[in-house]
Amino acid sequence: MKTQPSPETTRPVLYSGPLSMFGAKCQIAALEKGLDVELVMVAYDSSRGYDPKHPDVLRINPKRQVPVLVHGSLEIFDSTQIFEYLEDLQPEPALWPREPQARARARLLEHRSDEVYFPHIIRLMGLQDALTGEPATTAIAAANRYYEAMDAQLAGRDWLAGDYGFADIAFYMAALFGERQGAPVTHATPRLLAWRERMGQRPPVRTVAGAMGRWLASVGRPVPAFMQALG
Repeated sequence: MKTQPSPETTRPVLYSGPLSMFGAKCQIAALEKGLDVELVMVAYDSSRGYDPKHPDVLRINPKRQVPVLVHGSLEIFDSTQIFEYLEDLQPEPALWPREPQARARARLLEHRSDEVYFPHIIRLMGLQDALTGEPATTAIAAANRYYEAMDAQLAGRDWLAGDYGFADIAFYMAALFGERQGAPVTHATPRLLAWRERMGQRPPVRTVAGAMGRWLASVGRPVPAFMQALG
């Protein structure tokens, strides 16, 4: 009988991509925790996207997309599930609050970032030639309302859920894509701008978002000013 390798004797392998928001979230989290993770950057083409698909991604994720994490015999996908596993694998530094209600609120913020805010940005991705039209302006207005809510969330605190954690990582990467697609954070939400500056000072964030900015520049795509400053 073939013995499966144990997690204790193998490195986690994270499959991501140069323009994967969700993969970037997982990579930042792993770096924040000091985990020795092997990063497999799945090939991406500006015109064809992730095509052909990576065979391991196809095998593991029925949604056929990154991120995917493999650790010994464990194979999982979805950035939130990967967040949860990393937190169990390496509890310190904690990236979810310890107190149950605070933890639930932080998880809700992370979920809202993915499922409430980001769909407006996905809509904008298909409207880049019509940003002044009604569908795009409606999506931008919805993003701005979300920014206002997060600005209010930051009143009297540095981070979205109290201490720095997964909620911040998730929204930083989602808002980065919002900035690229025509829904920028502005001076109308000054606490949110200051939060983004604090995020950009964290070495794991600079490493991951900075690499994404360099990739965008290498293929001739616009790079927001705050990403350029990450180096």
